[in-house]
Amino acid sequence: MTGALLDPPAVRAGWTARQWTRLLVLSGNMLLDAVEVSVVLIALPAVAARYGLTPWGAQWLMSGFALGFATLLLLGPALCARIGRRRAYLGAMLLFVLASLAGGVVDGPALLVAVRVVKGCCAALTAPMGLALINDLFPEGPERRRALSVYSLSGAAGFTAGLLLAGALLASDWRWVFVFPAPVALVLLVCGLFVLPRGRGGTPPGPPRPALLKQGALLRSALGAASLNGTYQALLVLMVFQMHDDFGWSAWRTALALLPACVPLALTVPFAGRFIARYGTRRLIAAGALFPLLGYGLCLARPDGSPYALGTLPVLLLVEAGFCCAFVALNVQATAGFEAADRGAAVSLYQTCVQLGAAVLLPLVALLLTHGDGPRPALALITAVGALGLAAALAHRPARSGR
Repeated sequence: MTGALLDPPAVRAGWTARQWTRLLVLSGNMLLDAVEVSVVLIALPAVAARYGLTPWGAQWLMSGFALGFATLLLLGPALCARIGRRRAYLGAMLLFVLASLAGGVVDGPALLVAVRVVKGCCAALTAPMGLALINDLFPEGPERRRALSVYSLSGAAGFTAGLLLAGALLASDWRWVFVFPAPVALVLLVCGLFVLPRGRGGTPPGPPRPALLKQGALLRSALGAASLNGTYQALLVLMVFQMHDDFGWSAWRTALALLPACVPLALTVPFAGRFIARYGTRRLIAAGALFPLLGYGLCLARPDGSPYALGTLPVLLLVEAGFCCAFVALNVQATAGFEAADRGAAVSLYQTCVQLGAAVLLPLVALLLTHGDGPRPALALITAVGALGLAAALAHRPARSGR
């Protein structure tokens, strides 16, 4: 992932319309996966009010998606090896469409959570397989780097798009939050049927093997990314309920208030390669753990009733600064030192840990938010996990400074 997006004329001159269509299909699906997280985040208070749920009950719509994602990452490589990348990818997209439609008609929180788990399972196939298909379709070098930059930018921009879409959709009915991805995914599916290559493709990523965590760089990256993703999502869930229940804000106002927690990442992803070349992964990952920890500490220490500009906004900017520093650097460090044969398995294990960070921490934070004395116990847990993430970032052997 580099700053090669800064050279669009070369892309336009070198890529055919078919290559562009392929990349847009794969990137569009990555964008939908990211949208799925943020669009439901804003809808949590509305769903909770509809079914009389506590924050702990409502958060399963978030953690269920992460749990489905993490679970199928363990089985996805074997499935793709059996039926091929194209079939697995398109089959997951079709199931995603059906699950989205089901989200608009099922009634009851348990069924909605089940829909979210299914969608997470679909994302567990489309995300890594989309990346693998890009590696097959674009030759190594500048073309692949540009394609990966577009793909990564789509994921980073998806969270922002989801917040804005949620504000618009919730003005009508919260059901649209679950239904709206269906027509978009259907268009991507139809396009994919015509432009994605047939055949089994290259060697699929290997299954996540815990033994790979003996490699220190992968272990540190997995722990750091699990902490960063888990604390980030947990903080946003806490803030969404606080803005709705305590401040009485509308969905639109909440969505706009959370934009500082996602827009900077979308703006900086194209330059991530330059940042890594200049500062190295270790420094960026350490800064990416320190900034959120400062934000969590500030959130914990701020007086009750602090205005948005002096209380919430600085916290969101600090947390997002951590993502801007570490988002790509963690991915790079996770696969450093692995041979090509093991790199796919390392990526799968790393992605599993990222999703488990949210799947484990979200229920714990929501439980404290539901039964604790105000938000401070939940904030204290988020801060403690952020401190563990910083410890993981700093725990390295000086002798291995090349990584």
